[in-house]
Amino acid sequence: MKILMAEDDTTSRLLFGATLRKLGYTVTAVENGQKAWETWKQDEYSLLISDWMMPDIDGPQLCKMIRAEPSLQYTYIILLTSLDSKGSYLEGMDAGADDFITKPFDEEQLAARLRVAERILALHKKLHIQATHDRLTGVWNRAAIMDHLEEEVERAACQSTCIGVVVADLDHFKRINDTYGHPAGDTVLQEAARRMRLVLRPHDRIGRYGGEEFLITVSSCTGSDAMILAEQIRNSISMEPVDSRSGEISMTVSLGVTVGGDRIGEDTGTLIAAADKALYRAKIAGRNRVEFLNLK
Repeated sequence: MKILMAEDDTTSRLLFGATLRKLGYTVTAVENGQKAWETWKQDEYSLLISDWMMPDIDGPQLCKMIRAEPSLQYTYIILLTSLDSKGSYLEGMDAGADDFITKPFDEEQLAARLRVAERILALHKKLHIQATHDRLTGVWNRAAIMDHLEEEVERAACQSTCIGVVVADLDHFKRINDTYGHPAGDTVLQEAARRMRLVLRPHDRIGRYGGEEFLITVSSCTGSDAMILAEQIRNSISMEPVDSRSGEISMTVSLGVTVGGDRIGEDTGTLIAAADKALYRAKIAGRNRVEFLNLK
């Protein structure tokens, strides 16, 4: 578990950091709330331990700033305090803190609090996966991939870059279900999702858009980049049959591709409609192919 620690007192910071490392944790220690905020935004930390009283940005302020930010990973926050009034604890809880440790800290008590944090973070992760991922294929569900696409379109507009959108549809999937049965169809969907994920770059995302359709976002790309990726997906899907209990099943996919997001007026609906139109062209042209629609 990666821990970010903010403590303005040098001696306390060194002692606390050494204790956390002794307990087996990876620790990044900074000397004030401003640096903690900047560090938290640059990387993902499961847990933040922050002193309550710090110049510029204090512990409760830091809690509020982190809780106001959308994040895929929940950050568990522990405030260090020498304050002992119940009002102060309530203020910290209202700001978004999860727990408190009183200074000077006891190592055994610290270890126990961290065990609690790990259990709660594991539960958060499990619930997050259930809420954002398709149970059958393991890729993002429709709501999550659409939320991600909206964020990517906004980022592309701010940074004057492009976002690629690919809609992939497994060919003749109804025929697979009718011929081999729905369990075999489920196996085909799972294997198709697995093969597509293997091709994607680290910052690309894939979600199940509906039925046998998948929506793929390709970050910071040109039209050529998106087309190359889509062609790699097509090849990956069709490279060999799927081994199911009902026998080997051949599988192909049709893909529609578009690129945009860097022009005023383009939104997720515009991009998906364009990719859908390109997908329709691929189907009309005989399936098992990639088609591109230029928005310009």
